[in-house]
Amino acid sequence: QVQLVESGGGLVQAGGSQRLSCATSGRISIMNVMGWYRRAPGKQRELVATITSGHNTHYADSVKGRVTITRDNDKNTVYLQMNSLKPEDTAVYYCNAVGITLGVGFNVWGQGTQVTVSS
Repeated sequence: QVQLVESGGGLVQAGGSQRLSCATSGRISIMNVMGWYRRAPGKQRELVATITSGHNTHYADSVKGRVTITRDNDKNTVYLQMNSLKPEDTAVYYCNAVGITLGVGFNVWGQGTQVTVSS
């Protein structure tokens, strides 16, 4: 069973930076796309950024230029470096991973980590 554990959330002032990490556990044969999503209070969950095993990245327009997603394929870990944070970035951030374990595909989510940006 593949599991994801996020870390790095917390309280930060507007204009500050935050780095989130997402570690995986379980026997993973292939890790395809890893990504970060977020859910702000009263809103639906939305894409923040994704990264493929070949390190191709995709960003939401709202975070382009302020956020960088990276991954360590050896560790099956994904990171999200967020700079110039704004109060509207306040949300619970979720890690997502898609791949194959023991011949079976998986699409799993972490439990989320709260990021709060104060003005």
